[in-house]
Amino acid sequence: MTKKRKKEKFYVEEGETVADCLNRMAANGYQPVRRMEEPVLKEVKKNGKVDVEVSHQRIMFEGKLKEE
Repeated sequence: MTKKRKKEKFYVEEGETVADCLNRMAANGYQPVRRMEEPVLKEVKKNGKVDVEVSHQRIMFEGKLKEE
């Protein structure tokens, strides 16, 4: 039997809702303790220059192992 970590990060995947991610966390035995969003950056060429722009926000939940 493998031992689970006390804390785990869960990302909301492409085409997945926040509720789907929370259900996946619960199925793995974790409960959410914190929600964070981080920007996903992309490089865009404008007028011969390379600029960095925000593509979208990525949602991440930190989960704590449920005590049974």
